[in-house]
Amino acid sequence: MKTSRLIVAILSTLLEEAAIAFLFLWLLPRFDIHLPLALLVIIMLAWAGFAVFTYWLGSRALKKKPLDGLPDMVGSKGKVVSRLDPDGLVRIKGELWRASSAGGEINTGEEVIVVRQERLKLIVRKVAE
Repeated sequence: MKTSRLIVAILSTLLEEAAIAFLFLWLLPRFDIHLPLALLVIIMLAWAGFAVFTYWLGSRALKKKPLDGLPDMVGSKGKVVSRLDPDGLVRIKGELWRASSAGGEINTGEEVIVVRQERLKLIVRKVAE
């Protein structure tokens, strides 16, 4: 699957580059618009760089394990983003969640673990040192 995605990405980028070259070398001169060849090279290099960057971002997104729902969050560790007194925000697996402290206030930056859920809110407690 990874190889076929790479092949499709390369072929589509080559077709896009050919379209840019066609525009510069054939279509624009028909309207008496003449641009320097160096500009074409710069645009094609920038487009190729953009294609590599978007391929890299897409690959990272596809590698990320999807979350199936809140029950999977029980036992997950995260950090407090907004002080829990008793409610606030925590970041778990790169996502922000509304949370409530299971016992006392928890300050920003402290590590917490999810003990249960209540609808779309996570109930957390401090991770034992």
